[in-house]
Amino acid sequence: MSIDLAAADRALSTPSRPDRYDPGEVADLPEPVRRYFDAAIAPGTQVAEAAALAMRGHLKLRRWVPFRAEQVLAPHRGFVWRARAAGIISGYDAFVDGEGAMEWKLLGLVRVMAADGPDVSTSAAGRSGGEGVWVPTALLPRFGVRWSAPADDQIVARFVVGPAPMELHLRIDAEGLVRSVVFDRWGDPEGTGTFGWHPFGGDVTGHRTFHGATVPCDGRWGWSHGTDRWSDGEFIRIHVIDLVPR
Repeated sequence: MSIDLAAADRALSTPSRPDRYDPGEVADLPEPVRRYFDAAIAPGTQVAEAAALAMRGHLKLRRWVPFRAEQVLAPHRGFVWRARAAGIISGYDAFVDGEGAMEWKLLGLVRVMAADGPDVSTSAAGRSGGEGVWVPTALLPRFGVRWSAPADDQIVARFVVGPAPMELHLRIDAEGLVRSVVFDRWGDPEGTGTFGWHPFGGDVTGHRTFHGATVPCDGRWGWSHGTDRWSDGEFIRIHVIDLVPR
């Protein structure tokens, strides 16, 4: 499957809604959920369903290598993530129009990885929803997100992205800032050839405010979060440089 990346960017970059965020919109939600939105969205912030991000960090291939990336993300509809790693590997991961795909090349010439199909699509859909913490206005109840609070420091967002049912578990601190994210994501992290649902998530180590939204800007992410295999499953460390609502 070949993706027209420019067309995908345009399709995902819906204009921000003309209305502004009013905390009264979440007044009926449990206190921990209200605390999260109080920390994540300043009153009067433009309600956006998508964002453009720039990031850098390190990616674990055979070893940890630096990368830089740009992404257009609409958590409920998809994403396009373009990156260059180690200065010589470039390509993209994407979920657009219900289809997931990836393609990576060495020196822009030699294909080193490419994949698509139902398993890739379901996994990519889960990634799109899991990265919703970068667009907190897209997690408002108006977009079909159902919230609960099992504990004072635990909140859960439930919604669906394409073929992936999302149950996004966020651990928050006393101020409402996200400290960890975990959800079940479709994948084959052990490379067995058999896909299934596996824990995926990350630990957040820093936050930054962009255009009225305070989001995780530093963290480490990967498979098996919350299990004794987390140290092996971690494969990316991200620092968000910029984020612009779309």
